[in-house]
Amino acid sequence: MKTTMIPLIKEITSIDRKGLEERKRDALEHILTAWSDANDAGIEPEIMASAAIYAALTDLVETMGTDTVADMIENLPARIRHGEFSIPRILQ
Repeated sequence: MKTTMIPLIKEITSIDRKGLEERKRDALEHILTAWSDANDAGIEPEIMASAAIYAALTDLVETMGTDTVADMIENLPARIRHGEFSIPRILQ
């Protein structure tokens, strides 16, 4: 899996860039493991996604402030429509 698929990280300027790719891979692996565990427990993906977005936004607001986070996500609708958050699927 390509870790460059974490598009919002570029907007968080306070993050130490040293070892960033490795930390992104580790973070994504932890999240995917938790996602799989919740899926195995019968929790619907839409519920997990909603909870993950809520957890992410509350954490960002706590560390970066409401205005910064609001500015960071104000362009999300256009970016989503443009396909920035779509993961290409490989059909076999």
